[in-house]
Amino acid sequence: MTTDPNDPMHHAMIAAEAAAARGEVPVGAVVVGPDGTIIAQAGNRTLELKDPTAHAEMLAIREACEALGNERLTGCDIYVSLEPCQMCAGAISFARLRNLHFAAADPKMGGVLHGGKFFEQPTCHHRPEVHQGHLAHQSAELLRAFFRTRR
Repeated sequence: MTTDPNDPMHHAMIAAEAAAARGEVPVGAVVVGPDGTIIAQAGNRTLELKDPTAHAEMLAIREACEALGNERLTGCDIYVSLEPCQMCAGAISFARLRNLHFAAADPKMGGVLHGGKFFEQPTCHHRPEVHQGHLAHQSAELLRAFFRTRR
């Protein structure tokens, strides 16, 4: 993993590792404001909160909206350790996030490059610019290690 404290994906990976330590699927997300500062950071908490919507992206988006006092995150970017699912892709679109950066692709549950490809649908009103691959190997290895202990 990168040790650059200025790299938002580094912080998303830290949140993913914290989720794994809690027994949650290791996914982390960070929202960066228009000025480049981190305004929200979260890891999965679906088990802890007994809430199927408590994905890292959803929690980080909620926290960022609260911090900015607005349901729109125009000019903000989100960094996620794993390709967002359909639900999270929808939330990213509705929040009007400018850029989506994700580390590892998720052929099984992803909703951006895989599955329903949310941003490619004609009903999608806002499409962030999508960037992928930064720290993909580290994210994939964290996920593999987590699930290996579950088998």
